[in-house]
Amino acid sequence: MTPRHDPQLKAFASDNYAGVHPEILQAIVTANGGHQISYGDDVYTEALQGVFRQHFGESAQAWPVFNGTAANVVSLRAMTAHWEAVICAESAHINTDEGGAPEVAGGIKLLTVPTPDGKLTPELIDRQAWGFGDVHRAQPRVVSISNTTELGTLYTPAEIAAICAHAHELGLLVHLDGSRLTNAAAALDVPMRALTTDAGVDVLSFGGTKIGLLYGEAVVVLNPEAARGIDYIRKTFMQLSSKMRFVSAQFEALLSGDLWLRSARRANALGQRLAQAVRDIPGVELPRPVEANAVFAVLPKDVTERLQKRFRFYTWNEATGEVRWMCAFDTTEEDVDAFAAAVAEEMAATPGHGA
Repeated sequence: MTPRHDPQLKAFASDNYAGVHPEILQAIVTANGGHQISYGDDVYTEALQGVFRQHFGESAQAWPVFNGTAANVVSLRAMTAHWEAVICAESAHINTDEGGAPEVAGGIKLLTVPTPDGKLTPELIDRQAWGFGDVHRAQPRVVSISNTTELGTLYTPAEIAAICAHAHELGLLVHLDGSRLTNAAAALDVPMRALTTDAGVDVLSFGGTKIGLLYGEAVVVLNPEAARGIDYIRKTFMQLSSKMRFVSAQFEALLSGDLWLRSARRANALGQRLAQAVRDIPGVELPRPVEANAVFAVLPKDVTERLQKRFRFYTWNEATGEVRWMCAFDTTEEDVDAFAAAVAEEMAATPGHGA
């Protein structure tokens, strides 16, 4: 088969656009030898548990699934009864980008809170943490946060610990959507457990695809009392892989050494490079700090339209003109510099913004 590489797709729509890291591909090839017991009773999935415990503590147990939406839905379904609800930021991925799956497939009521930066606080949680014992209101049970957030911002260990302490005082559990947890940990230069186990998080959705896996995410139960029947729920939601060794082998390659850290640091560094390259271009506004591998910018609509004919990226907010640019583990300095030059070129061609 002839490789098909479209240079337009190189940057900067999503870190999901990237291919598979070569070390992950090699792990899949290695796992392909011989027969293994199916449905997770293989040696790779057994070894995977030890790898996750190295990062998240001795109580951690990982449950591989196919994708991130499933990781979130399986996690939240295992944490809630049918009359219970999940408090999350209005901008949370579970609310805005999963096709209603938590509510439609999971039957989970979401109680959303507007946030200026995508981050919940104890005070913001209290806006929805009420009505306990009121049979007419879905009962708050879980607080779900994302790190990094959908707006590219970071929670520090202290911020997560404050949220967990407040939630637990209210009798609530805490779920963390960690589709880009590796980027958050790398940006803050802390172990992943500092943002999860040590801070009091009960259940984690751990992301692999955005950091170089072919496919696969994992539900990681940090508090064994917080998730009920997760093995049955995973099967019910069609997330039990028969050839699970190929998911587990990828995670082992990612996490047993420093591949996750190298990849996340690179993506973050390229995000910073892009922000620096466009920051001083007349007419370009960066509405919030760039903290990991996501760059948000506000551009004139005509500039966005012309750029999108040359590069793939998403318009985040049509009303404000905000766009999102993502850097991946395989983004290069040349990619960033070429894109920044294109932004400068298109801005210069816009009346009122030229040099």
